[in-house]
Amino acid sequence: MESALEIARETFETEIEALRKVSDELGDSFERAVKMLRECLSRGGKIVLTGVGKNFYVAEKISATLASTGSVSVMLNPMQAIHGDLGILAQGDVLVALSYSGESDEIRNLVPAVRRLGIPVLAITSDPDSSLGRLSQLVLRCAVAREACPFGVAPTASTTATLALGDALAMALLRQSGFRKEDFAKLHPGGAIGRTLLLRARDLMRTGDGVAAVSPRIPVSEAVVAMTHAKSGAAFAVDDSGILLGIFTDGDFRRAVASGSSGVLARPVADFMTAHPVTVRPEALAVDVLHLLEHKAIDDVPVVDADGALVGAIDIQDLPKFKVF
Repeated sequence: MESALEIARETFETEIEALRKVSDELGDSFERAVKMLRECLSRGGKIVLTGVGKNFYVAEKISATLASTGSVSVMLNPMQAIHGDLGILAQGDVLVALSYSGESDEIRNLVPAVRRLGIPVLAITSDPDSSLGRLSQLVLRCAVAREACPFGVAPTASTTATLALGDALAMALLRQSGFRKEDFAKLHPGGAIGRTLLLRARDLMRTGDGVAAVSPRIPVSEAVVAMTHAKSGAAFAVDDSGILLGIFTDGDFRRAVASGSSGVLARPVADFMTAHPVTVRPEALAVDVLHLLEHKAIDDVPVVDADGALVGAIDIQDLPKFKVF
């Protein structure tokens, strides 16, 4: 008997194979599909997704991805559509219909009614010559060699490929429309994603007594006291005008002591600080600050204005309270 791990890996390989096949077959019809959807959105229309069975849930996911990345999209239940929900559709919209066989009764009944309303239909199906394919203005072929199901009946590889094709449409629309991180944040005001993308450095930074701003000429002992009072892991060396000159961290202090340097506490901060450290501006997005801290493997970053003057500091230990991770 096959082990569960062997079955899992076989499933993954089958679905990866399906994704490669659909990707390799992409062509001009995909370009035309993106153009159709972009024109729909530019005239104030919306992208309406529909499907039956497992494809209904795949359509829901595609619709949600479109909506969250700047492309107005809603779902239409094909069974409810012929009992009044066709009112969801309006002139300027596009219906994207998912049916692997292209012969689902509910879809076959729905599409002619949609066409009578003058709404264009984009089909995602394995068979362009199916009923759905023939009824649609444009077809995206999404055919897989086999399902992961050993009986070849449970939608597995085919639904994975359909979902990926929907993601590809959403990403093409996102990138060609110039959708930005800031736009994404506006559509995700709740949760960590929204906070990370909406917050800026000025919202996160410490100011006043929370920043240990010191002269580079003071002894290390005084800098350590200033860091302790600020409850910070770093002191920021500034000149008499407040221009940032360097950063001295508790790591710098430990390394100086461990190196055996004599009289560390009495020597000036300038002897051990990092001159011209990495900085951010107050308007920097929190997501970029987080990336900087992680990429540089640092715990503190000074915030400076256009003239290079220290205006605040961001300490990695403060980020959890802002729920920025």
